[in-house]
Amino acid sequence: MLRRHLLLLLLLFSFVSVALSAHCTTVTATKTFQKCMNLPTQQASIAWTFHPHNATLDLVFFGNFISPSGWVGWGINPSSPGMTGARALIAFSDPNSGQIITLPYILDPTVKLQRSPLLSRPLDIRLLSSSAALYGGKMATVHNGAAVQIYATLKLTPNKTKIHFIWNRGLYVQGYSPTIHPTTSDDLSSIATLDVASGTAASQSGGIETLRVIHGILNAVSWGLLLPIGAVTARYLRNVQALGPAWFYAHAGVQLAGFALGTIGFVIGIRLGELSPGVEYSLHRKLGIAVFTLGGLQTLALLFRPKTTNKFRKYWKSYHHFVGYACVVMGVVNVFQGFEAMAESGSYAKLAYCLGLSTLVGVCVALEVNSWVVFCRKSQEEKMRREGLIGVLEKESGSYS
Repeated sequence: MLRRHLLLLLLLFSFVSVALSAHCTTVTATKTFQKCMNLPTQQASIAWTFHPHNATLDLVFFGNFISPSGWVGWGINPSSPGMTGARALIAFSDPNSGQIITLPYILDPTVKLQRSPLLSRPLDIRLLSSSAALYGGKMATVHNGAAVQIYATLKLTPNKTKIHFIWNRGLYVQGYSPTIHPTTSDDLSSIATLDVASGTAASQSGGIETLRVIHGILNAVSWGLLLPIGAVTARYLRNVQALGPAWFYAHAGVQLAGFALGTIGFVIGIRLGELSPGVEYSLHRKLGIAVFTLGGLQTLALLFRPKTTNKFRKYWKSYHHFVGYACVVMGVVNVFQGFEAMAESGSYAKLAYCLGLSTLVGVCVALEVNSWVVFCRKSQEEKMRREGLIGVLEKESGSYS
């Protein structure tokens, strides 16, 4: 029995080791390389041999197609860890012959804006050779999930062994022009800095991903929850006479805390934009700037708050209410835009936020109903008092007693 368990454990460990190494190999059908490495996204990997005597790099990239009419590519950015400015080799099926081909492309800023089709052109780095092959040989065809190997031989700058490596894949190729790739979190994090001499890589996605999570949490808590709570505090607690001015201090404290956390989240968002050249969420960015601006105006409004006897007080209140509610609504909308940008539309984080927000909405509905009940009751009592009915009823109740 013990021997059987040991055998099962050995088989399990061997299966796990094979599975973990399945995407990293130094041996291909045409060449053997010295080093290999799994890349952090898209189940991709690379293998290479670096020749220090002449600074030549032999490299192969292993990727997978996500569409029969799609493309797979990798590139090197000579200046920064990002897609924009990269020199890329992209493999896809030739629309005329149906054979797999590899063409060179330069990913300049116009590619991100999609102002014009991406056209192949010679690279300004020393590319000595390039080719591509599908797993399965010459009879293999491009299909969803098809594995491809993209080979290249490059001449690097002497004594410069670190390269900014990028890779990605897309759904369509129009003629010989690859279209933009998907914008999921993995697709936007396919960047790594690789030292071809030592074989070490520093993924750019780890630090950026941490900042993205912090940015999302801070903004969801601040703009998406604290500011609405502050607005609810002002609307429903100001009429509770037992609280006195405490409602104002609670309102101001919650709003200031929300604005402080939101400012930190906003600054992190700006930094994320700097660390992700070529990646831009236009609507999310514009809403973020608008919400931060409105939040700043609300904070400054506290410094110019007129006294209750001032004739401009009513105008200040109208401005304060309008800007405040606009900031709350836009903040909540932008939180949902952030979930879409992070490809977390079906995540537990979004579910938790929705539960928190729906709870707050439920509390608002209950308080609003209660406010209207109290208002209607007071209005009825005031009407009866004006008509003298309350005094008559009080006298009648006194005579019976």
